[in-house]
Amino acid sequence: MPDKMDKWQQLEQKLFMRTINRLPVTLVRGQDARVWDVEGKEYLDFVAGWAVDSLGHCHPAVIEALQRQAQTLIHVSNQFYTIPQVQLAELLLSNSCLDRVFFCNSGAEANEGAMKLARRYGKLHLDGAYKIITTQGSFHGRTLAMVAATGQDKHQEPYIPLPDGFTNVIYNDVESIKAATTPQTCAVMVEPIQGEGGVNVPDASYLKEIRAWCDQKGILLILDEVQTGIGRVGSLFAYEQAGVEPDIMSLAKGLGSGVPIGAFLAKDRVSVFAPGEHGSTFGGSPLMCAASLATLKFIVDNNIPQKVQKVGQYFIEGLEELKTKFDFITGIRGRGLLLALAFDDDMAEEVTLDCLKEGLLVNKLKPDAIRFAPPLIITEKDVDQALGILQIVFERRLNNVR
Repeated sequence: MPDKMDKWQQLEQKLFMRTINRLPVTLVRGQDARVWDVEGKEYLDFVAGWAVDSLGHCHPAVIEALQRQAQTLIHVSNQFYTIPQVQLAELLLSNSCLDRVFFCNSGAEANEGAMKLARRYGKLHLDGAYKIITTQGSFHGRTLAMVAATGQDKHQEPYIPLPDGFTNVIYNDVESIKAATTPQTCAVMVEPIQGEGGVNVPDASYLKEIRAWCDQKGILLILDEVQTGIGRVGSLFAYEQAGVEPDIMSLAKGLGSGVPIGAFLAKDRVSVFAPGEHGSTFGGSPLMCAASLATLKFIVDNNIPQKVQKVGQYFIEGLEELKTKFDFITGIRGRGLLLALAFDDDMAEEVTLDCLKEGLLVNKLKPDAIRFAPPLIITEKDVDQALGILQIVFERRLNNVR
């Protein structure tokens, strides 16, 4: 890693709004679970575009689909039918419990659309109910409405006053949902596992109890599976492990394996939009749908979720072994290949930078935790390499060697 900023980093400092603190590395090439910087140094990528690159970098199936579609038809509006869009919808719905789909461009848009659909349902079927219960520690996106839905003060405070209609309650606490439910409530929206909030896994009964409450009150259950969906936690969708079915589900991130796409899915009875009540200029373009179709088909045909379970468990066991060696590691959270390693003090930034020096990309999740969300196609050999680098970094810290 260079001691000073390269020319691209210097130029970025002049051109970009300061919305993120980037790591001091400029990446130029990727293949599978590895990337290379401008100087040719190789890194094992356990960030994967923030859980986006589900098949790793430049997967042959995705490249072939993009090349073929780019030579055929890149974009037309949703005024017309296109084949890749219909094919992707058919594959997605046939492998889920939902009946209808809308394609957009991101997770924030998917969640915004899901909540608009819930409000429309409330207006038509719940006497105009429009409020949506979300949870503290949640993250649903960066549009103004999704910031209001997100239960984190650090995201909300810069933009107060926020749009009305959202109530944040305690995560993994069904009683707080019950207490917050009023005649104006149309839906409850939760993440099966909170991603940005800390990779927080709720009790096994949590989603079932929410589902039962929603059924009792006649309101909708929305699951935000933007991060947990498409095999990330060891099943195609996290709701399968919880033994529940949502009324509406949002997806994005891993759905396109690097191509920007989002989607929200709904049960037939909930799909109440009329023509003109929702839309997207770029959503569901032939190019993004062709890449996503190739991604989803590869994941389904090769039973990638089952492999994620196996490799994820292997990774967890390796992290548990590290925990026995280094007492500043306080916990391992997560499921499948969405994992977090927690520390007893605010050392996550230092660990992230030290891992970078050793050739491992990880994500500072919180001041005291790092996150691993590698490509779903990683091997146990890749995990061993990551664990080896973590051991080196932790040993140096234990011995105060910087």
